[in-house]
Amino acid sequence: MVNKRREEREIFGRKGTASRYQMRQKLVSIGDDFVIENEQGQKVYMVDGKVLRIRKTLDFKDMNGRKLCQIQQKLLTIKESMAVEDAEGKTVAVVKKALIAPLRERYTVRIKNGPDMNITGNILDYEYMIEEGGRKVAEISRKWFRLSDTYGVEIAPGEDDVLILAVTVAVDMMSHGEK
Repeated sequence: MVNKRREEREIFGRKGTASRYQMRQKLVSIGDDFVIENEQGQKVYMVDGKVLRIRKTLDFKDMNGRKLCQIQQKLLTIKESMAVEDAEGKTVAVVKKALIAPLRERYTVRIKNGPDMNITGNILDYEYMIEEGGRKVAEISRKWFRLSDTYGVEIAPGEDDVLILAVTVAVDMMSHGEK
């Protein structure tokens, strides 16, 4: 247990090795548009919400406008869920919302060609942890920011940053819906 905490501090601590991103939803936008910056404040990704669609759809792009993946609400499901599709439209992950316990939320992320992930968090403070096989791979937090709709995402080295950021956007949409 002590070694696990020490390892997490080395990755996610103040001087840790995690990749850090800041996600900020535009306060006034048509659709849901986000800009994602790295820890140096450089814009590295954008999430473009598509309006006038039957289901919520967002394109995840690099800053040159190249589509990296798409996040899309799945219709006609018992549990609320969203699919993450690659640039060719093939589903790579499905994020499903679990039953809600007071002040806690849980999600499962079914990865097509990899181990599944579990997400647990506090809906009021927007603090979430993403785990894969009991190992923390990412942390989502608003605690570093005073602005509403702004939060940080820390991702362990060796993880798929785009996939985890896309999953973060899906969790944001499912937990907070229409703002």
